[in-house]
Amino acid sequence: MTPQPSGPRKPFGELTPWAEPAWYRGLPSPYYNSTHEQLRVAIREWCDEHTNDVGNRWEEDGKIDPAVYQQLAKDGLLVAFAFGAHVPKEWAQKDGTVFGGVKVEDWDGFHDMILIDELNRNGSLGTGQGLLGGLQIGTPPIYNFGSLELQKRVLPEIMSGKKRICLAITEPEAGSDVKNLSCEAKRSADGKHFIVNGTKKWITNGIYSDYFTTAVRTSGKAGETAGISFLLIPKGPGVTCKRMLMSGQWCAGTTFVTFEDVMVPVENLIGKENAGFKMIMTNFNHERLMIIYVGHRLARCAIEDAMVYAQKRKVFGKRLIDSEVIRSKFANMARLVEAQQAWIESIVYAVKNLSHEEGNARLGGTTALLKANCSLVLEVVAREAVQILGGIGHTRGGQGERIERIKRDVPVCSLSSPSQGCMKLTSSLLLQGVAIPGGSEEVLMDFGVRSELRMAMAQMEARSSKL
Repeated sequence: MTPQPSGPRKPFGELTPWAEPAWYRGLPSPYYNSTHEQLRVAIREWCDEHTNDVGNRWEEDGKIDPAVYQQLAKDGLLVAFAFGAHVPKEWAQKDGTVFGGVKVEDWDGFHDMILIDELNRNGSLGTGQGLLGGLQIGTPPIYNFGSLELQKRVLPEIMSGKKRICLAITEPEAGSDVKNLSCEAKRSADGKHFIVNGTKKWITNGIYSDYFTTAVRTSGKAGETAGISFLLIPKGPGVTCKRMLMSGQWCAGTTFVTFEDVMVPVENLIGKENAGFKMIMTNFNHERLMIIYVGHRLARCAIEDAMVYAQKRKVFGKRLIDSEVIRSKFANMARLVEAQQAWIESIVYAVKNLSHEEGNARLGGTTALLKANCSLVLEVVAREAVQILGGIGHTRGGQGERIERIKRDVPVCSLSSPSQGCMKLTSSLLLQGVAIPGGSEEVLMDFGVRSELRMAMAQMEARSSKL
């Protein structure tokens, strides 16, 4: 029997205004049922035990705790995070569930969203990325396009936590322009190996990883979409990893990777040779959704901590929250975040009810626009939260810990009145941990418009042909 959407609920989680989504606060929703509530309780308890208090320590140490990664594997969470919205039955636990008692046949995109949302309640982008960033984007190409032999060979050791994986696409000279990658893979004289030479930059989890799902050029030249392939490259002779020093996400293991005459068995080719560009584009949609979920929860964290502080901090004889100016700031933050929640849920629902192919075709542009919007909203919220906390918002650790960390992971800009919709960038931009990965705002907004125009033109032509 399929679980049905439930009506009004008891409030769950934090009661601070806008700290939680509306359905957490007890409002009815058509999107969520008892299995989502069940998962919400289970993952919150898990995060409270294992990750919610580690953000500052891991960031300062510059590394994650491997024991927590092994706990993810033991509890079946690596499988859940790796497969996202569609967990294959063969990867369910022995009792037929995924996590938190949710049956594999009931698992959907909203369960995936809840997991990612809850994991990031500690306000540390580095924690979630350090644990799962590579797995979530490095594994899909293997199970979506890899041969059955490759899947059977590597997925069990990845899902068991014995080996780690990451995605290696971005290059120093290419950036977001994937077709310009030049990392080269040539077949050996005997045809049994690809010989890989080139570099990859800003690779999340690279220093932790045993496998690199790598975009390489097997033919053609930089600037051409044809000739790009996917290879699974094991860490070994010729593979060098160097930790990069970033403005934020210090425990994410961001890495500069060099491949020098690396011998990769041809059996490690993922999908068809020279057909990797389409696979990369397909992989981007869920990657962008994941970034959206993370950025959205970070915005709620910032609002929550700013509100708690504003209710107890007294200046000039009254609490900050008693100031009309401060309440106006919260009003503007809340309207942005709550509106964005509705947009997110509408896309997750659409993905759930479209085939994989149709979802990629019809939702790519909209997802790109939402991802751009998410980083812009987080910029506003982070900046306003820092304004409310003052010096505490610039102090590592303590009551402003989450806000200080969040504002390091997005550009904190000089903003005019949000109602004017005008934002002015200062010359000092911090690490754009939400704005840049998966495509920068400018690239995604342009892509979103072009995608919608293409679809509209195709629909107009189809309609006119029937007249």
